[in-house]
Amino acid sequence: MDLIKNWKIHVLALIIVAIAEFIGIQKFGLIVLLPLLYSLVIGAILSFPRWNFIKPAQMERASQMLSIGMLLLLTKIGLDIGPNISMIFDSGLALIMQEFGHFFGTLVFGLPVALLVGMKREAIGACYSIDREANVAIIAERFGLDSAEGRGVMGMYVCGTVFGALWVSILAGVIAQLNIFHPHSLAMGAGIGSASMMAAATGSIVAAHPEWEETVRAYAAAANLLTSVLGVYFALFVSLPVTIKVYEFFTKDKGETKKRDFLADDGAEAQAAASAEAETVKA
Repeated sequence: MDLIKNWKIHVLALIIVAIAEFIGIQKFGLIVLLPLLYSLVIGAILSFPRWNFIKPAQMERASQMLSIGMLLLLTKIGLDIGPNISMIFDSGLALIMQEFGHFFGTLVFGLPVALLVGMKREAIGACYSIDREANVAIIAERFGLDSAEGRGVMGMYVCGTVFGALWVSILAGVIAQLNIFHPHSLAMGAGIGSASMMAAATGSIVAAHPEWEETVRAYAAAANLLTSVLGVYFALFVSLPVTIKVYEFFTKDKGETKKRDFLADDGAEAQAAASAEAETVKA
């Protein structure tokens, strides 16, 4: 029934995939362009609001279908891990250590840029992690999505959804062809906790080193799984508190404390006003 009602989305998706696969993997020097990139670009053009080619309701329905595709992708990730489980256990310490790079990298490189462009407490939400679903939930629970931190995390979430796979696809392809790092190291770095970004990065690495395809996909899948499981606790108890402290140290902005004080003062004033009104009624 859904297929008939939303036939336009399914037909467009099929056409876009066919075009992207027909173009195939293209290399221009150090740049590797994957079919995923073509799909993103074509889809962005067709869904541009001014064209009115795809209605907002259809876009919303398409976003709901995305979860089905992600389910298939996660299943494929699990199948990549199983046959190589012993190799992954042998590299356990390396996989754990790369967690520090995933989260502190956003702090070391992202936070200074955010401050330079004039971001305030939005920088905390935007720079404490790669801001995928679990990270958005942490900020929503801690500050609320209507807060400055909430605006920061949602802004980065949208940017990651739109540009993340595209960016890591190009970046991973360039670095892989420089032969600076071993393909296994690049594979671990590709598992940042986002299945779409991992798939894009892994595709570029495999395109540059096809002889390592099986192990690259296994290491990337294991790193992605580890990030998804441990990354939530790491972000909650390490990355977010450190980012808050670093931000407040350099900016002297104690916005959260001021907010609590303001609410406390406002509550005290309201209580005093209520007491005064009660005394007046008694008199």
